[in-house]
Amino acid sequence: MKKSVVSSRNLPHDSAHTHVTGESEYISDRAFQKNEVFVEIVYSTEPHALIKKINTRKSLKVPGVLGIFSAKDLCNNVWGTIIKDQPLLADGIVRFAGEAILLIAAETREAARMARNLVVISCQSLEPILSIREARQHRSFIGNVRIISRGNVKKALAMAPHTISGHLVIQGADHFYLESQSCIVYPLENDQIEIHSSSQHPAEVQHVAASAVGLPYSKVVCIVKRMGGAFGGKESQAVPFAAYASLVARKLKRPARIALTKDDDMIMTGKRNPFEIDYRAGFDSDGRILAAEFALFSDGGAYADLSTSIMERAMLHCDNAYFIPHFRATGQVCKTNFHPHTAFRGFGGPKGVAAIENVIEEIAHYLKKDALEIRKLNVYSGSEGRDITPYGQKVENNCLPELFNRLEKSCGYYRRKKEIQKYNGNALKSEHIKYLRGLSLTAVKFGIAYTARFLNQANALVLVHRDGTLQVSTGATEMGQGVNARIAQLVAEEFGLPRNKVVMMPTSTEKNANTSPTAASSGTDLNGAAAVIAARRIKSRLSDLYRKLSDIPESKWASHTVDPGKEEEINVRSACLPENDPNFQTSWESGKAVFSDVIFSDSSVYHRTRPEKKIPFSSLVQEAYYQRISLSEYGFYKFPDISFHKASGEDHRFLYYTQGVAASEVSIDRDTGAIKVLRTDILMDLGRLVNEALDIGQITGGFIQGMGWLTTENLCYSHKGLLLSNSPATYKIPVVQDAPRIFNINLMPNNENRVNIRGTKAAGEPPLLLSISVWTAIKHALTFLPGYKNSFPQLNIPATSESILRLIQPDEFLFFENFKKKERKE
Repeated sequence: MKKSVVSSRNLPHDSAHTHVTGESEYISDRAFQKNEVFVEIVYSTEPHALIKKINTRKSLKVPGVLGIFSAKDLCNNVWGTIIKDQPLLADGIVRFAGEAILLIAAETREAARMARNLVVISCQSLEPILSIREARQHRSFIGNVRIISRGNVKKALAMAPHTISGHLVIQGADHFYLESQSCIVYPLENDQIEIHSSSQHPAEVQHVAASAVGLPYSKVVCIVKRMGGAFGGKESQAVPFAAYASLVARKLKRPARIALTKDDDMIMTGKRNPFEIDYRAGFDSDGRILAAEFALFSDGGAYADLSTSIMERAMLHCDNAYFIPHFRATGQVCKTNFHPHTAFRGFGGPKGVAAIENVIEEIAHYLKKDALEIRKLNVYSGSEGRDITPYGQKVENNCLPELFNRLEKSCGYYRRKKEIQKYNGNALKSEHIKYLRGLSLTAVKFGIAYTARFLNQANALVLVHRDGTLQVSTGATEMGQGVNARIAQLVAEEFGLPRNKVVMMPTSTEKNANTSPTAASSGTDLNGAAAVIAARRIKSRLSDLYRKLSDIPESKWASHTVDPGKEEEINVRSACLPENDPNFQTSWESGKAVFSDVIFSDSSVYHRTRPEKKIPFSSLVQEAYYQRISLSEYGFYKFPDISFHKASGEDHRFLYYTQGVAASEVSIDRDTGAIKVLRTDILMDLGRLVNEALDIGQITGGFIQGMGWLTTENLCYSHKGLLLSNSPATYKIPVVQDAPRIFNINLMPNNENRVNIRGTKAAGEPPLLLSISVWTAIKHALTFLPGYKNSFPQLNIPATSESILRLIQPDEFLFFENFKKKERKE
């Protein structure tokens, strides 16, 4: 592919310096007001129970307690992002351990917590459903079965020379953002309230909070400055906490603050959805997949939240990078008595990708072939129509074959495979070599767009001030990923300015209404395009102004005339800009629009044919003001050509695909099951880069976060469904020692993604799915054990040290379990 002439930019995150100095403001950094109150939440420790009686007498006697509020104090107690089925506060019945029942407001946090501990709730326990298996037995479901189908799977499986089948269990994971769920609500005059929330979705916070306290949306403003991490965990689940603080603020007419402890946050909030997947695949002797069938069941928890959309995303990624002529995926969300599970980086995509990558590893083991050979045989390509997904979308700008070939060579894949085979052979013969090694190379093809079409829209407000500096407001929320830095860079470059001339304002529903959450890896794609569209409307007017000014003596410019009324009156024309095309009239090489041959560069403006007649950008802006030319503009953008035709099965689900490959080598300690990632090589196609440094950061962080989900992050619950691994002491996220010892990340030049703003591609979620290469590498290492010569190791997710050790030493574990059974009987 032809390399773009646009140079990679490596400006740091716009808040990097304030993060380091501690000046960055989060919710808990906001100064306390003298009449502010603290809110604590009383939640259920039962997974399913009738509330018989609540005794708050002792709590109300605690000095400083100002009130205790319940469901009856809310104007509307039901909410839900997709299906409105969840009470804000439990009313008569609790359906998961961690469900909010009461709010306690006090003048100090200590008083609120003391009062919380004195509340006595009498409950009658009901039979809970605490697994996908139990939910299936009781037919406890959320929503209908979803289906994606192509061809005749049943017939193709029956005729296939070889078939495999299996069952894959994938547990959830906690978001473990550094800033727990937090919110402050300020009551204002005329029944208005101002909400400061750590949320990915300010519009939903505004709407649900307004409904909860009986206000029209117009009297509620939600502001999000930044979040201390989110990863999907604050897309929907920040909403109820804002409603709680809003209720207290309205009742007491005082500012109300909620800031959960890490323990409470982990207990109360949902996780990545656990999944169980039944699969069958038919293939020929070369390893070409002829048919595949996946039956996906997810644990949605007690209420719907986003689980139905998450299931849909999982199904849409069961093909991943591979063409499967006969395909069927069914998906059913199960209703259990756990916290409602929710969005997590990758949404449902990682589950679908894990399923098909597992199938390919198993096919390779069955045929005694290398797994990369099977992947390359089945990868999407342009030959024989092998570029159409099971849902009918063509894989445009397909880089997958090239990505496989490039990484295979650059990481020395086949050479290292031979070295590993020799090393493991010696290890199995020697008592002194206790490690096994494995190597796997997997891919990702991640569709960029929301799976709900209406969410694929954004708006932006761009203000150019008289000194030539800008303020930009969008619906995007900053959670550390650098979306503000990217949007600022897009706008600054459009005007030919340094990025520090553009200030990104806190996201506020009074400037950008009815916005979508910052999610689905599309924060820059949508909001950046809207901001650029707004900027170009201003730029068009300024370009026409410059063209006309160049024919007028400077002494007659309005900004230079001391005698008002003697200046030259200029009327400008705006270019006719399409509503929805962020690449209209752009130079594809520069990525910037040009109007009337006027160039904006190096903080100056000039005509293409007369570069010597430059005007400083700030001077042109000042003249525009005196000429009564608007320096403010609103932009709107929606992804084009997104269509869902479920009846026909021919959908155009995604704007484009972000693609990549990763090769990971692991070492397993046969005595403990502990793993070390020795080396990872990543090659990704991110189109034309807006900011390479931020993209590399996203790839690095996403991959390592995915490693945690796949290997160490083990959620443990009591028999009553209460989370036990609810703190850093009991829940192991990756640390620096878990990172690959050798970690190579490279980006493949690709100048052909012409459907998106500037030709860029999203980097938020796709890298996480490449961490599946670590999990499949563990499986590859295990296949060298004698017990797996003719069977494939059934390693679920997460592949903890204990689960790996169980597969290494199954007889020892079986002996121990039989001994414990015998001991219990005696």
